[in-house]
Parts: sequence; structure tokens; C-alpha cells
Amino acid sequence: MTHRASDERDELRAQIVDTVRRFVEREVMPVASTYEHANEYPDPLVERMKELGLFGATIPVEYGGLGLDYTTYSMIVEELCRGWMSLSGVLNTHLMFAFVLNTHGTEEQKRRYLPAMARGEHRAALCLTEPHAGSDAQQIRTTGVRRGDHYVVNGSKMFITNARTATIYSLVVKTDPNADPPHKGISLLAAEKDGAGVTIGRDIDKIGYKGIETCEVSFEDFHVPVANLMGGVEGRGFQQVMSGLEVGRINIASRAVGVAQAAFEDAIRYAQQRTTFGKPICEHQAIQLKLADMATKVEAARLLTRHAAAMKDRGERCDVEAGMAKLFASETCQEVSLEAMRVLGGYGYTKEFRVERYYRDAPLMIIGEGTNEIQRLVIARHLVQRYKI
Repeated sequence: MTHRASDERDELRAQIVDTVRRFVEREVMPVASTYEHANEYPDPLVERMKELGLFGATIPVEYGGLGLDYTTYSMIVEELCRGWMSLSGVLNTHLMFAFVLNTHGTEEQKRRYLPAMARGEHRAALCLTEPHAGSDAQQIRTTGVRRGDHYVVNGSKMFITNARTATIYSLVVKTDPNADPPHKGISLLAAEKDGAGVTIGRDIDKIGYKGIETCEVSFEDFHVPVANLMGGVEGRGFQQVMSGLEVGRINIASRAVGVAQAAFEDAIRYAQQRTTFGKPICEHQAIQLKLADMATKVEAARLLTRHAAAMKDRGERCDVEAGMAKLFASETCQEVSLEAMRVLGGYGYTKEFRVERYYRDAPLMIIGEGTNEIQRLVIARHLVQRYKI
């Protein structure tokens, strides 16, 4: 890339991120706590995200998207989560599926879905987790049996974000339940939700991540056209979904950075306004040490996340780096949100201030897109291979 092209890219990135920042500060922050405490879906904010083109953020320009790189996308997610973490959940599984579709789909599948996805007319959700199969995704039991020109799907999925608002499911099924190893029998279907045989259960009540529905979804003799088999080949679904999860983990790491940044900003602002013993608490050494550690860890998490996003932009495999970013950023987010609550003292424990929301949202990033315990195992396994004697 020439210097001129690099400068133009950086200028465009700055403009886009600044636009999102203004949207968050003017339209999201004033209403986020109201939506969150009411557990109400933020339709007006989602419509504004459509107008800003965020549903097509990483979808190529040729299919009507903005064609942004994942570094810019990471920065956008961070800005959204400074305002309200739930908003990024509207985009995450949607753009994960867009990545899988653009990378592994047939040309006909891309042209059929990506333009509508970029406009936000088609909205995607990931149907992977099952009541008995979370981290060990190979153990899913939902089946897709081919009958003529359709697959007949039976089974149930758990913890499905955007289950009601999505129009298309990235549906992971077993097309060969007897395959050994099991992942060779897994396929991915682009399943439009409007067919008979889909039952969306109650909204699961969560301690955080409010305003965005998370549901159980059941399939009973649900028909999906064979033309909707991702890439037109059975048995590749596990690898296709895993490639999308790299995008998901960059998203989760970026969310964690955004929430941690918000917690730090609220803490340092309060520390300059609150006085004890005749001076602002930011002049007390105990608080200064907290603020220094908080800011340092947030910046380290941000750099890890940007590094993983840059690798994804270069087309490099980044499962280890995305896992490291997700692991460190999410643990940092939990720690920083608690430290912010300590800085605010009693006020931090009330719903009148935003810090309690950050504290409730933070655990999602530790658990979501693969628990941190699993992340550590994946990282260690790859490190052993990398440094094999």
C-alpha cells in the first residue's frame, strides 16, 4: 500500500469512527440506561445504525456494504460499547455470518443475501449452542436430513442472540451424525426464519446484556432448501463457523475494551468532582494507583485487540491472537468495572450511575464466544505446537 492510499484509509477510518462516536454521545448515552433497565429493545437506535450503514460495515462494497477492514470495525464496536454494550450484539452474529457467507458461500448465495444484509433488511443470528453443547460444539445433536431439494431440521438451540429480530439463521446442523471425527458431519445452513417448524421460546432473563433478546429456538421438521447449504458442500460447517468465530472474538474483545473505557472515564471524571478531607479524591494516592492501573490495562487490551484485527485484515489465521485479545480484554473489563465501582463508592452501587451496568455487562465477555477457560486451553495448545521441541 502506498503512503497516499494509507493516509486516505486512515482519514476515512477517523471520519467513520468520529461519526459513530458522535452518534453514541448524542443519541445512545442519554437513553441507554432507560432502555437497559426496562429491558426494552432499542428500535430507534437500531434504525439509526441502519442509516449509518453499520449492518454492512464489513460487507464488501460490491455487495452494497461499507467494505471496512476489521481494525475499523473493532474501533466502531469499542465506540458503541462506550455507550451501551448491547448495541454491538445486534451487529455481532450478523457480521459473523456475513464474513462466513462472503468467504465460503457460493456466488449465488452472496448475491442473494449480502446486499439485503448490508441494508439491514436481512438480519442474521447464529444458531450454534445447544442445551448440552456449548464449548464442545462438535457434540451438537440438531440434525439436517436431506430429502429431495430440502434439508429437514430437527433439534433445539440455546442462548440465541437476536432470535426474534433476525430474519435468517446461521444454522449449524449434523448432516452425518455418524461421522468420525464428529466435526466432519457438521454442515451450515442459511435458514430463513419465516418457514413453518420454528418455535422461539421465552426470552432468557439475564443479569446484564439487557434490551437484546436471548432465546431458545426449537426446530421441528423445519425445511431449508438445499440451495442454502453454505458453499454447496456438506461436512464443512464446523470449519466455516470457526472462521466466523475469529470475527466474533475480535468483536467481544472490542466490546470489553469499550465497556472498560467507559468505566474508566466515569471513574476518573467522578474522582475529580468528589472531594474528601479537603481535596478531590483523585489527589489521594489510593485512588491514583487505581486509575493508573485501570488506564494501563485498558490500553494493553486495546492493543491486543487491534493486533488481532490487523492480522485478520491481512488474511492471516488469528485464532490464538483473537483468543488472547478476548481473554485479556474481558478479564480487564471485569476488573476495571469493579474498580470503577470502588472509586464511586456507594454511588457506584446504585442504578443512578452507569457503573453498575458496566459491572453487570462485563461477565458476558468472559463467558461469550467461548469461555475464557476454553480460550486458555486453545491458546496453550497452539503455543505448544508453535514452540514444539
